Amino acid sequence: MRSILQDKKECWVCRTTNNLACHHIFYGTANRQKSEKWGLKLWLCYNCHTGPNGVHFNPSLDKRLKVMAQQEFEKVYGHEKFMEEFGKNYV
Repeated sequence: MRSILQDKKECWVCRTTNNLACHHIFYGTANRQKSEKWGLKLWLCYNCHTGPNGVHFNPSLDKRLKVMAQQEFEKVYGHEKFMEEFGKNYV
């Protein structure tokens, strides 16, 4: 998994190395492919990914990850390129 957000294979939230899944920061059919292309993904454990308090059920965590991903993308490619690719400003 190539990611511009994470180097270690551990849950980004709780740091466990058990039951990991790749989480694409921007999801949905087109955005999932763009997250893959640009490395906007990270490892999350089951609980932090799809558990009751996981990113898919926790809007504040979802927003936090989107803001971080946009900021890291823009350090490399700029704001204009982010808007061209994702069409929404999360910062």
